[in-house]
Amino acid sequence: MFRSFTERIVARPVDAASLAAFRILFGLVMAAAAVRFLALGWVDEFYVRPAYYFTWELFPWVRPLPPPLMHLHFAALAIVACGVALGFQYRACATLFFIGVTYVELIDKTTYLNHYYLVSLLSGLLIFLPAHRMWSVDVWRGSIRRGETIPSWTVNILRFQLAVVYVFAGLAKINRDWLLDGEPLGIWLAARSDLPLVGSWFTQSWVAYAFSWSGALFDLSIVPLLLWRRTRLAAYIAVIVFHATTWLLFPIGMFPWIMIAATSIFFPPDWPRKWVGRPRVDVQAVRLRRYVISARTVAALAVYAAIQIALPLRAYWPGLDPEWTSRGFNFAWRVMLIEKAGYAGFVARDPRTGREWPVRTRDYVTERQEKMMAQDPFMVRALARHVAADLAARGVPGVEVRADAFATLNGRPLQRLIDPRVNLAGPDTAGWILPMNRDKLQADRRR
Repeated sequence: MFRSFTERIVARPVDAASLAAFRILFGLVMAAAAVRFLALGWVDEFYVRPAYYFTWELFPWVRPLPPPLMHLHFAALAIVACGVALGFQYRACATLFFIGVTYVELIDKTTYLNHYYLVSLLSGLLIFLPAHRMWSVDVWRGSIRRGETIPSWTVNILRFQLAVVYVFAGLAKINRDWLLDGEPLGIWLAARSDLPLVGSWFTQSWVAYAFSWSGALFDLSIVPLLLWRRTRLAAYIAVIVFHATTWLLFPIGMFPWIMIAATSIFFPPDWPRKWVGRPRVDVQAVRLRRYVISARTVAALAVYAAIQIALPLRAYWPGLDPEWTSRGFNFAWRVMLIEKAGYAGFVARDPRTGREWPVRTRDYVTERQEKMMAQDPFMVRALARHVAADLAARGVPGVEVRADAFATLNGRPLQRLIDPRVNLAGPDTAGWILPMNRDKLQADRRR
């Protein structure tokens, strides 16, 4: 039974049309995203103006290119994304896009978004998928042979990746704030009360609850509804309505369009042929022969799937509290889960003389970085250590740096985030992140 199941999801021949359509849609959306970054001035704001970057622990050496090259890098991303869409030098373009977009994401933690991570994953998968076997310049030029069918794993791995996003986004919403308090949607919807016609509704508590519960139900049910033939079309219409609504109401960038385009992979593999008027491939005629899939490929797929499940699961480790501590929050698909803001002021102390003085945060980071840093205790600690290193380079070695840090989560009053007695420039200290009092709710949030 296991062998039959494995052959069906891995080695069964399926029509190559849907994978080709996925390649085209993904490439076009990514090209638009790169152009959007340039047009909105985000290249300068995120990667040119900062004097300090919050690097990832495993990649401390990643730094932005000089300003002209950084702009050229995004222009190149748009070009290679078009190459992916066209299927022109497909493998090279897919590889370059994956490397280029992942490099950008590794420059600074403060720019992390769930859909940036998803883009890296999908572009990385495309490197290994034969998405250029149909409707590509590579086929037209004769550099590869046209293929009407592909092994089923090439479609199923994309379905799996999108299912992981939806399912874990839904599981993350099963919590008190989302279901019992209607937050953070109550905060976000109230901020859109100026909208014509519907704006007055957004200040009513039942609307926040309706949005919260429907959002959780959508995330948890959409994958099985997309997989079932009888509900697939209605489910995809719901995908379009859901993501278009979130795009209209909330500033979440390209994420809705990425999901609308990518979720088309759940349709039968031959669906694009109906739109372009091409005859269907008789897959049944070739179904008696299975693709020969190596054990190495099967093992690689299993390892990839295990990693994609394990990373979000770490957020459920007892006592972690990812929304407050930021431990396990990233790479876990905790989408649209929190409204968090904070403040972090720093005080430096020279232990040799006992002299203390405030540190001007804006001397080290931009306004946007400061806002994002104040929400994350690990970025607060990283900046404290950078300040200590900077002062040591200026001739004041051994400086202690403490933080007066507060944060608010989903409308709660400000609470201390970090123990102000701890020297953040020193070795790690147990309990330096203070626990959040989840019962401390503002009076106007009690329904």
